[in-house]
Amino acid sequence: MPRRKADKPEELLTHNLIVRVTETLFNKLETLCKESGCLSIAEVCRKILSNQKIKIFKEDISMNPVMEELALIRKELKAIGVNINQITRSFNQDRARTHHTYHVLKVAEQYERVDERVEILLAIIAKLADKWLQK
Repeated sequence: MPRRKADKPEELLTHNLIVRVTETLFNKLETLCKESGCLSIAEVCRKILSNQKIKIFKEDISMNPVMEELALIRKELKAIGVNINQITRSFNQDRARTHHTYHVLKVAEQYERVDERVEILLAIIAKLADKWLQK
C-alpha cells in the first residue's frame, strides 16, 4: 500500500543536515527538548533555525499543596450541592407539608457549610494573587 500524499508538500522535511556540536551544547539542546515538550532534538534545532518560539514548561511543586486543598474543597462543595438537591427533593415530595421547617433548617445548615468553604477559597485566592501579582 503506497504512502498517502502530503497535504502541504512544501512543508515536508526533505533535506538532511549533519551538524557536530560540543557536549555542553548537546546537553543544552537535550534540556531544551525535555523542558519544551518537543519530540526530538532535531525539532528544537528546526525551531531555533526558523526563529520560532520554544515554550518551556516549568512545574511549580510549591503549588501542589494548594492544588490538593482546592481539589478537596471542590469535592466538598459538590457533596454539599448533592445534599441540598436531596433535601429539596424531599421538601417537594412532602405532600402533607409537615416537615417543611425541618427541610428549611437542613438547607440553611448546608449553606453555612458552603459559606465556610467559600471563605477558605477566598483566603487561598488572596494568597495566590499576592504570589503571582508581585511587582
